[in-house]
Amino acid sequence: MDASQTELFSGPAPATSAHIHGHGHVHGADSPHPMQPPPWSILRMTLGARLLAAGAISVVLWAIVLLAMR
Repeated sequence: MDASQTELFSGPAPATSAHIHGHGHVHGADSPHPMQPPPWSILRMTLGARLLAAGAISVVLWAIVLLAMR
């Protein structure tokens, strides 16, 4: 390879560590972010709410089927 071909494979110059990131927090690789609670979970719904949601979904799906067969 000549000099112009080696430039293609060498890639960009490595970044220096003198630049500043806009991170608002600092932690090492051995301490990841703490787990955050999900905003919504089906597991937190009461049994009645789950049955009501399942019934509503069933009604919508049956409506789609009946409209498609029409």
